[in-house]
Amino acid sequence: MYVAVKGGEKAIASAHRYLAAERRGDPAVPEISVAQIREQMRLAVDRVMTEGSLYDPELAALALKQARGDAIEAIFLLRAYRTTLPRLCTSLPLETTAMQLRRRISAAFKDMPGGQLLGPTFDYTHRLLDFSLADGQANRHAAPPAPLQAEPLQEPHAETPRILDFLHGDGLVEAAGNPDAHHVGDITREPLELPAERDIRLQNLTRADEGFLLAMGYSTQRGFKSSGGHPFAGEIRMGSVAVHVVPEELGFAVNIGDITVTESEIVSLYDGSEDTPPAFTRGYGITFGSGERKAISMALVDRALRCRELHEDITAPAQDEEFVLMHSDNVEATGFVEHLKLPHHVDFQSELEILRRLRTNWAQSKARREAREQAAQQAAQQDSASAALLEGAA
Repeated sequence: MYVAVKGGEKAIASAHRYLAAERRGDPAVPEISVAQIREQMRLAVDRVMTEGSLYDPELAALALKQARGDAIEAIFLLRAYRTTLPRLCTSLPLETTAMQLRRRISAAFKDMPGGQLLGPTFDYTHRLLDFSLADGQANRHAAPPAPLQAEPLQEPHAETPRILDFLHGDGLVEAAGNPDAHHVGDITREPLELPAERDIRLQNLTRADEGFLLAMGYSTQRGFKSSGGHPFAGEIRMGSVAVHVVPEELGFAVNIGDITVTESEIVSLYDGSEDTPPAFTRGYGITFGSGERKAISMALVDRALRCRELHEDITAPAQDEEFVLMHSDNVEATGFVEHLKLPHHVDFQSELEILRRLRTNWAQSKARREAREQAAQQAAQQDSASAALLEGAA
């Protein structure tokens, strides 16, 4: 076990003061507030909430400020704070069909019941720098536009059915999972065990690093999977959804507030088996706030990891449950990678001594080998000379 060398308290305190100064930056520049981060850096805040497993925009913004914008460090801070909070109750499964929609699209159906709602998206921007933002000018597109008359307006608490439910009614897509079918695990309280059921895998993927999931999802699209063909975004929706709990003293569900989530369902073709007819299979992803890229990536990886239950061959990294689940958590990965920065003086000196002994043994072996080779060459030369003398005498 490694024990840190004592005596560096003053240096560590100085490093903390240096970090605080670096975090503040130029004192002539107004300090950024937590409210500004919360309102204007919302996508970063949403990612920190999702991978930090705590829905609190204020705390996520504070973590980003404290971490100087480092998302993984902010996620670490939020998770650490989360461990200090009591768990008062467990909420009921979210009813996302009753989501108050801000965005809803389908890449599989052009005319879907309820209509498509573009909402706030980068999809149709030109990706050109807007220098008016640098000058502090008001963006002419900042105010939300009035809804077009052709767009359907959703009534409060009105349900918008999922598009895949219509396919399921025709028997063309598998049924969605039933959250009440078995006890749902909790990876924040129980260690991850393999093989893992889908509920555990989905929890792991929700907390997983967005970049890791993006790479894994991209790999499946490039052919690193056993089957499934080209996936399709059956539906992507983002909006606010009510959270309900059932207090023991009441015995009925109570709405404790709304949260914003992004939900993604992808479908891919399944060839079927002896007992199962060909159909579309599902992949599912969900994040806090607006996290469309991660939700889609999560759905792709979720579908890839279902290869065991669908009796598909495991041929690619995204299908390897242990590889994905054990390496996707950025906080754990950061700990293993960045621990290399910590003092390893004793360990290094030990390996240095081993290396010196190995080099000494190698040099001695090389010298003995060269001596044997030289002796063999001399013997061969003597044999050649003797043969020549015998041939001349003959």
